[in-house]
Amino acid sequence: MTLKKITLAVVTTMALSGSIGFAQSVNNQRLADERDGSNWLAYGRTFSEGHYSPLDEINTNTVGRLQLAWSLDLDVTNSITTPLAVDGVVYLGAGHGIIHAVDGKTGKLLWRYDAKATEFGGTKMRVGWGIKGIAFWDNKVYAGTTDGRLIALNARDGSLAWSVQTVDPANGAVITGAPRAFNGKIVIGFGGGDFSPLRGYVTAYDANDGKQLWRFYVVPGKPQTLDGVASDSVIPMLEDSWSGQWWKYGGGGVVWNAMTYDPEFDRLYIGTGNALPYNAKIRSPDGGDNLFTASVVALDADTGEYVWHYQTTPRDVWDYDSTNDMTLATIRIDGQDRKVMLHAAKNGFIYAIDRTNGKLISAEKLGTVTWAERVDLTTGKPVVAEGARYEDKPAFLYPSFQAVHHWLPQSFSPRTGLLYVPALEMPSEFGAEGVDAENWSPRQLTPQYTGLNIGVGDVPRDAGYSLLKAWDPVAKKIVWEVETPGISNGGSMATGGGLVFQGLADGYFHAYSATDGKDLWSYYAGVAVTGVPITYSVDGKQYVTITSGPLNGATGGFGSVSARWGWDPRVHPRRLLTFELDGTAELPATPPPTPALPLDAPSFVIDEGKAKQGESEYLECVLCHGMGVVAGGGAVDLRASPVVLSMEAFTRVVRDGSLRDRGMPPFPEFTDERLDALRHFFRQKARESLAAGAGTQ
Repeated sequence: MTLKKITLAVVTTMALSGSIGFAQSVNNQRLADERDGSNWLAYGRTFSEGHYSPLDEINTNTVGRLQLAWSLDLDVTNSITTPLAVDGVVYLGAGHGIIHAVDGKTGKLLWRYDAKATEFGGTKMRVGWGIKGIAFWDNKVYAGTTDGRLIALNARDGSLAWSVQTVDPANGAVITGAPRAFNGKIVIGFGGGDFSPLRGYVTAYDANDGKQLWRFYVVPGKPQTLDGVASDSVIPMLEDSWSGQWWKYGGGGVVWNAMTYDPEFDRLYIGTGNALPYNAKIRSPDGGDNLFTASVVALDADTGEYVWHYQTTPRDVWDYDSTNDMTLATIRIDGQDRKVMLHAAKNGFIYAIDRTNGKLISAEKLGTVTWAERVDLTTGKPVVAEGARYEDKPAFLYPSFQAVHHWLPQSFSPRTGLLYVPALEMPSEFGAEGVDAENWSPRQLTPQYTGLNIGVGDVPRDAGYSLLKAWDPVAKKIVWEVETPGISNGGSMATGGGLVFQGLADGYFHAYSATDGKDLWSYYAGVAVTGVPITYSVDGKQYVTITSGPLNGATGGFGSVSARWGWDPRVHPRRLLTFELDGTAELPATPPPTPALPLDAPSFVIDEGKAKQGESEYLECVLCHGMGVVAGGGAVDLRASPVVLSMEAFTRVVRDGSLRDRGMPPFPEFTDERLDALRHFFRQKARESLAAGAGTQ
C-alpha cells in the first residue's frame, strides 16, 4: 500500500457533522506557561512534562463533592491514552488512530476522524495496541497511527491537513506514542522493536506541511554506512560500543514513548528503547555497551545534532528501556538550585540528571531491584549482580521486563516538591538456554525475536502488585506509598489543589492527598480506569477527565494476573469520563465484571499432537490473547470463544481478517494445518481450566 493510496483512503473518511470555532494559536509561549491551568495543551500539559496543573477549585476540602459531569462512549479498541484540552475543547486520540473533538463542558462530540489504520496496518497490527496521545500546534491536531503515519488535522472540523509515512510500511515499526510539538516542528518516533529487526530513530517534521526537517538514528547501521548519525564526532563512540553483526537484527533503541523539549536550552531529550535482540550473544557477542540504547539522549532541537547522553542500562539484556517520563524541574540540592531531569527508568532506578551537561546527580532504587547492586556515581554505571546476565543459567530477577515504573506517566508537584510515580513489584525469570546464538533464526512479530526462552504459560493472579509512590528527589527517599490492586495502574496527575489523581484496574478512580497519600475520594467507573488523567477549566469551572475501558497492552496480556478483574472487550465500554464539583450526570448502564467461562464443547475431540503444535503457534497470539490463553481485556478469551469450534469461522477471522476493523489483524500465512493446531490447543486449555474448577480465576 503506497502512501498516496493511504492518504486518499483516509481523506474520504470525513468527520462527523458540526464544527467549532478556531482555538487560539498554540505556540511555544503557551506550551511553556506553567501558570495557566485552564488548558492541557500537551501530553504532559507543558514542556516540562510534569503532568501537573495549578488549578485548585477541586482541592483537599472540596474533592468530596466531585461527581460525574458527563461521559462519552468511544467506538475504539483501546482507550488507554492522554487527552488534551484546548480552549474549551477536549481532543482525544484513541484506538489505532481515531481522533475526537469533544465539547469540554457538555461532552458533545464535535467531530471524529478515523485514519483507517486497521485497513492499512497489515502485520503491524499484531504488535501495536493503539496510540497513547496526541499533540497540538497552531490550529492543528497531530497524531501518529499504528501503521506508522503522522497526520495533521485541522482543529476546527477534523479535516486532514497533511499526512506523511514515517516508517517503512513493510516492516514491524508501529506508532503508539504521542508526538511532541515545539518551534514549529512535530517530532515522532516509533515502537515495535521487541518483535522485529528495527533501528530506532526520531524524526522532526515541519508542522505546517509535514516536510521532514531532520532525523536522528539511535544506533549505528552497518559499518561504513553509518547514515543518520547527526555528527561525525559521534561515530567512533558508536562503533566502539557494538560488536558482531548487530545491524542484521536492527539493534533496537526505538523511541516509542518519552520525548521532552527543554526551551531553556533549545534541546530535545529522547528516551530510547532496549537493545535488540535482548540476547547480547546474538546482537553484540564480543561485548560493548550498545549505544545509544536504554539511554537519555539530548539533541539540538533545531538540527537534531547530538549534544550529550546518559545510558541507564549499558549492554541491556532485560528489556530495561529508558523510554519513561523525563520530567524537567529546578530543585535545590546542597544549597544550590539545579536544573534537573527526573527519570524513573524501567530498570528500577530513579535518576536525577543535570540537564545542562547530562551528568548524573543521583540514582536510587525506586522498588525491589536485584539485577544490580547500585549505580556507581563516579562512573554512572550500574554494578551488575553476579549471574544477572544469565550467561550460564536462567536468573530470577526484580524487576520483570514490565519494570518498576513503565510508560504510565509520573507527575511532579512544585507545590510539594514530590514526584508521584506509578510503580510495580513483579519479578521475572530471564534465560536463553537452548537458543543457538550462532544460527539464530527468529520468528518475527512474536516474543521469540527477543532471543530468549519465551513460554506461553499462565501468570498467577498473585504474581505482582502495584503502588503509587511519592518520591522526594532532594532527600532521595520515598515519602509515602499506597499499594494499589493488580499490576495495571494508570498514570498520575498532580494539582494545585493538593491532590494526586490516579485510576486503577479494578475500576476505581482515586484522588489522594499529595502530602501524605490519604485516599480522599474515589469513583467506581464500572471498568478499568487506566488512562492518564488531565484537568482544565471552562468559564471558571474546573473539570477532570480520564479514559476508561478494558485493559490493553502488555499488562493486559499476563494471563490470570490481568484477567482477575473480569473485563471483557466485547462487553465493557471504552469511555471518556469527565468530573466536576456537584456534577449531576449518571454513568450509563455498565455490565458487571464478566470473567470468561471456558466452553466445554464435549463433541470436540482433542488431538494431543495437534495441541502440542498449537502451543508453539500460539506465540503469534500471546501478546493480545494472554499468557496461558487467559485474556486480560485486550482481546477475547479464546478458551471461551465459540468461533474456535468452527474451522470455517476461525479461518475467516484469523487468516482472512474479517474482524480487522476491531483490531484483529489477518494472518494470511497461517495454513489450515496451523489453524487447526491452534484450535486443538485452545480446546485443550479450555478443558484444563474447567477441570481446575475455574474460568479465568
